[in-house]
Amino acid sequence: MSGATRPKLLLSTPPRETLMGSARKTPVVTASSVSLERAARLYRLVEYLGAGARTRSQILTKLKIDIRTFYRDLELLRVCNIEVTLDSRKYALVNAASEALLALPFPDPCLTLGEAQQLAKGRSKIHQKLRDLLKQIIKK
Repeated sequence: MSGATRPKLLLSTPPRETLMGSARKTPVVTASSVSLERAARLYRLVEYLGAGARTRSQILTKLKIDIRTFYRDLELLRVCNIEVTLDSRKYALVNAASEALLALPFPDPCLTLGEAQQLAKGRSKIHQKLRDLLKQIIKK
């Protein structure tokens, strides 16, 4: 079996099992409340993987993170529809880094209501998204 190649593994997180055998509830990972520090780390992770496949050890060393943080960040990338594969002990992006970067979560900029109203005045889909949020708040 030395010449056979192993299939690529698309990463997802299986439910954790307790000693009693029942599935333990895992916290729901969302992209809506990412910190500035985590957003910067995710950006560096995507950029690093975009340059080529990397081993877990290389990633941990380069980003100066522990293994738990690494797997949490991988899970958040999955939630953001950024696919990462594991092949021959190396992690790689499925799509281009430029595409993956666009899907990364952005930290809450802590806008005032007035600032949000000012930003919502444009004509793009993003402006419409802000207007929709404002309507939920103001109920006009």
